[in-house]
Formats: sequence, C-alpha cells, structure tokens
Amino acid sequence: MELNANWLARLAEYHPDRPAVLWRGHWVSYGELYQRARRAAASLAGLGIQKGDRVGVLSLNHLGYLELYFAAPLLGFVPTLLNHRLSEAELRGLLEYTRPRALFYGPDFADLARQLDPGAWPLEALQTLSPAPLSPYQAAPDDPALILFTGGTTGLPKGALIPYRQLLVNAFQTCLSWGLQKDDAYIVSTPMFHAALNALATPLLYLGGRVIIQEKFDPAEYLHWVSEHQVSLLFLVPTMFQMLALHPDFATANLQSVRWAISGGAPCPAPVREAFRAKLVRFKQGYGLTECGVNCFTLELDEAEQFPESVGRPMPHLWARLVDASGQENPHRGELWLSGPVVMLGYFHRPTDTAEALIEHEGRIWLRTGDLAERDEQGRYFIVGRAKEMFISGGENVYPIEIERALYDHPAVLECAVVGVPDARWGEVGLAAIVLKSPLSEEELRAYLKTRLAGYKVPKHFLFTSELPKSGPGKILKSALAARFKGEHA
Repeated sequence: MELNANWLARLAEYHPDRPAVLWRGHWVSYGELYQRARRAAASLAGLGIQKGDRVGVLSLNHLGYLELYFAAPLLGFVPTLLNHRLSEAELRGLLEYTRPRALFYGPDFADLARQLDPGAWPLEALQTLSPAPLSPYQAAPDDPALILFTGGTTGLPKGALIPYRQLLVNAFQTCLSWGLQKDDAYIVSTPMFHAALNALATPLLYLGGRVIIQEKFDPAEYLHWVSEHQVSLLFLVPTMFQMLALHPDFATANLQSVRWAISGGAPCPAPVREAFRAKLVRFKQGYGLTECGVNCFTLELDEAEQFPESVGRPMPHLWARLVDASGQENPHRGELWLSGPVVMLGYFHRPTDTAEALIEHEGRIWLRTGDLAERDEQGRYFIVGRAKEMFISGGENVYPIEIERALYDHPAVLECAVVGVPDARWGEVGLAAIVLKSPLSEEELRAYLKTRLAGYKVPKHFLFTSELPKSGPGKILKSALAARFKGEHA
C-alpha cells in the first residue's frame, strides 16, 4: 500500500493562499506552511540530520512543531516531542534514552535546553540555519513519523513509535467519521508534545481547514478566540472544559459558531456538559490512545447526546475486541484490544514493553489498551475504567470511574479522583481525593454517595485538597495519588 506522507505539498499546490495556521496574530497560508517545512528540512540537512535521526523539541505550543512535523517526510528524521513539564533530571533521562541528534526549544526553555544540550537551537532557527540540498526521499507507511512519550507517572516514559500510516489513516477516517468540513476551525490548546497534532490538527489541515495555535491554555483568550475566529470545533480535556465553564467570561461568551465539542483523555463530568449544552453547544465523548492514533471511536451527535457516557463504535479502519481476565473474548465486558493500521510500531528500544502491549492473535496485531470497556447490544462501547485502577473490596470489583461520575454529579465537587488503598479488613477500599467548589463535609458527601452507590463502592477515606496532580495533557495522575496514600492508609 502506498500513501503520500508529503501530502502538504499537494494542498500547497491546490490552494496556496488559503489560511492554514494562525500563529501569533498572523495567518500562515498552506503555501507558506509548506515552504517553511521545506526550509526547516533544509536547515536540518545542513546540520547533518539524516533518515532515522531523532530531533528533539522542548517547547510550549509553537509553529515549529508543525514545521518539523511536515519537514520529517522530506528528510526522514523522527521528531521526538518532550514534555516541557518534566524536571531537568527526567528530561535528561529521555534524551539519554532517545539520543536526538539535535534539540530545538521554545523561548521559555532556552536555559533548560542549553543545560541539557549546549548545542540546542531555538525553534526559530529552523528558518535561518545554513541549508543543505534535500535528496529525493519518500517516506513509507511503516517508517517512523514521530516519537510520542506515554506513561511516565512512575519510571521513565516509553517512546511510542508512530508510523506515517497512523497519521494518515487517522486523518482521513476522522474527517469522514466525525464529519469535518474544510470551513472548520479549531484551537490547539492541549499540548502539542502529546497527541494534539493527531487529534484534530492533522485531520483539519489534511482537509484544508484552519488551525489556531494557542501557546498556553488561557480560558479568557480561548473564549474570545472562539468568537473572533468563528471556531467550529472544540477539543479539550475535561479539566480545560471545566475551566472554561467556571470562567467569568463564559456566561457572555459567544459560542454560536461551535458545531460540536469533544472531550478527550477522560470522561467529561455531566455538570460540565450541561453548562455547554445550556449555551447550545453539542457534546460528545472521545476515546483514543497515543499508541493507537488517536481517534478510535465515533458516534453521531444525536446518539452521543442520548448516550453521553458512550465513546461510540470503532472507526471504519479499526477492529475492537473485549478480553476477560482468563484471556477469552467476552462480547459484553473486558479489557479493550484494538487492531488496525493506526496501531503504533512499538516502543522505541523497549522490546519487553512492546511485547506486553502488542499481541498477535488470529493473524492480527492487537494493542492491549489496559482499559476496561463494556459493549451494549447496539455495538456502543463504554469505558468503565483502567484495568490497573480496579480494586477489590471485600471480594467485590470496584471501578473508580463509576464513583467519580457520582461525585461529579454533586454541585460542590469541582474535581475528583478515586484510587484503591490497602485496608486490614476489606483488603482494599476507596480513597477519594476531591477539590471543592463550595464547602462540603465528609459526612454530607458520604450520605450523598450512599443514595447513588452500593455500600462497598462508597470510599472509606476522603481527602479534600486544593488541587490534584496532573500530567502534561491535563489528565489527573491517579498513580501519583495512589503512591502517596497507600502507605499512609495501609
């Protein structure tokens, strides 16, 4: 199968003057974006970068991410996107792991980048370094296009090797299944070092739409830009939707241009969805993994509103199965396995981790997602938790996501996370870490949950805190909570 990884060249030819990317107040056209990508490739060639070399990036959201993204299929290097929220020691570990030939940084990270690599370059240098001629090169579907890091809550993150086939298949099936249009516009606010490039930026640019880069998420600016630039699609993680809904400008914000909003990374709390629905914004729930490309399911808007907890049905070029603890397929509930052209190549230089994640079964390579899911009679999937997050209390399986949904329905709860901690009597019990909007006692919350959940599901411990630990993309780090409190409550 032959795929054109250098598809931006075609779009630059088809509509060179069409606006593609808004960056610091200036619209970069498709023609200009392609020329910037070619200039970036020539600059890297001038540094001696060759096929297979890694090129590191340490930055807030920046046009340079797209310059490197589209330069890669011209030269064959692999952009390696670093989480700028990590410590110097953690970043040094990732550089030792992936050994990039060059490191580029955004303006906020000059000192840190030069401590990590004295020869590091600012991203702006991609347009100014001494160029070298580009040799003819065509990326194959299975060539690595990106290294995106996953995990890292304990130990060194794993580098998922993302092939060009993942980027391309995800782009065109997202356009088709999500009903994207060439007139759509989207603000990239989730970190571009993570899956933001895959989620909507690549599909929209593939279609000829408009992408607006927000360097760092700011709710007021985001709400203003939705109106100013007639943004039609919203893609954020639940924490960010929550911040928008609670912002003073939300009540008067003009969101009439929005066709729909989609939440990724975790289920979006019902009160947040209701806040957007009150402003006539239609909502659906997304699901995807870095390793699988990243939009894995689809659901029509009417059905999404009728079944707000469902992520939908698998994308056209994706296969799904549910596997129980004994390794047998279960049509209704089990660990979600996915297979198709959007599955990663494996983890960079991590053969053991790769062997645990990618399983050959009946002639297919399956990705074990680690997520527990249910499937109803109509083929809709519901994510019910992480396999590793489930705990057993008094012999009963407890799924934290079910408790969290009940907690989020309480008007005083802003954010929450539930983890299992050791208990001398029951083996494990729940600990709920909660950020409140308004005063609420443990007794009141416990009584509320008892009206919603079976007794064994009600957490034994409640921790009221001012904030919860989060990853770069804004997901709550339950592993950090569990590591902190398991010993204390043992």
